[in-house]
Amino acid sequence: MPSSHEPDRAEATELSRTLGSPIPIGPDAPLIEVMATMRAMRRLKPDPVPAEVLTELIRAATWAPSGSDAQHYSYVVVTDRPQMAALGDLWRDVVETYITLMGSLVPGATDEPHARMLDALRYQAAHFDDTPALIAACYRRSGPGARRLLDLSANTALIKNLGATRLRRLAAGALTANGLAEASSIYPAVQNLLLAARANGLGATLTIWHLFNEKGFREVLGVPKDYGMYALVPIGYPLGNFGPVRRRPVGDVLHWQRW
Repeated sequence: MPSSHEPDRAEATELSRTLGSPIPIGPDAPLIEVMATMRAMRRLKPDPVPAEVLTELIRAATWAPSGSDAQHYSYVVVTDRPQMAALGDLWRDVVETYITLMGSLVPGATDEPHARMLDALRYQAAHFDDTPALIAACYRRSGPGARRLLDLSANTALIKNLGATRLRRLAAGALTANGLAEASSIYPAVQNLLLAARANGLGATLTIWHLFNEKGFREVLGVPKDYGMYALVPIGYPLGNFGPVRRRPVGDVLHWQRW
């Protein structure tokens, strides 16, 4: 049943924590406090992030679950200045594309919070070459399993065991699952990475800017064709401060038993 009301944008009114409350920093920072104060940070200091810290972020990412425990993830970590400059040219182009489209993609995005976000996006684009580190999260693409299910002539044994109707239903669901399998295996890892970055006092933000020019980013990063690129995460020590996030009240989004 369709929703009777879909807001043009999120009506965020609830703070995760009291303003001015202590912000825990460090590997042992309480997880709930880290989640409650993990703002997207686009304004970053140019100070380098030690390689051992970046390695620990990737290690944290590998602790996330992956479908069938396949662990087909790989990460490209960029810290080299000429390489970052090459990415910066691409970044500025795709950000300009997004800003041009923003009125269509985010209806109602004309208020002060969105204006501040636009300023941060423009700042990040202008200073992208100074980004201390960029992490590209990748996952190997699934094989043609769903397409094989659709070939009923090649699945006589399955038809015998499941029946043609059930197999067709399974194949229809598999087509959708085929597109989501890699994403469901890499985005939990990216969230682990973001949480580990925040706990270590690093600012970061998950982006999918590369989708506006995936060919360009893929060429610069050298990502093989059989791997999908699911996120680009700029990382560095923040110029701003961590603090409570503002979100829609849980009562607005929670449904018990059914919608």
